[in-house]
Amino acid sequence: QVQLVESGGGLVQAGGSLRLSCAASGRTFSNNAMGWFRQAPGKEREFVAAISWSGGNTYYADSVKGRFTISRDNAKNTVYLQINSLKPDDTAVYYCAAAAAPSRYWSGSTLYGMARSYDYWGQGTQVTVSS
Repeated sequence: QVQLVESGGGLVQAGGSLRLSCAASGRTFSNNAMGWFRQAPGKEREFVAAISWSGGNTYYADSVKGRFTISRDNAKNTVYLQINSLKPDDTAVYYCAAAAAPSRYWSGSTLYGMARSYDYWGQGTQVTVSS
């Protein structure tokens, strides 16, 4: 059974930082794209960041560029999201996602930013930013 388990969320003041982790089990994702999405209350789930199978390419939503950094450790089957300079607008449930098929030949950024590109999802971790 494949599981993605997020951790690291919490309550933080504006300007603060958090590091989210997503540990995968049940299969390896070393050949697969992984990403982070978030959903704020009353809003649709939105793309935050994604990383290619090798970690060599990363993609970010415009709203988080320069503040968020995605990385992965394939040996640990884990993806991370370092979030700095947090703003109240970053308050949301953050979800980890992984693609089932190898993404070695994904070209461009479009696929990485689409929720339907991903087949496995975690349960989410809450990030709350106070002003």
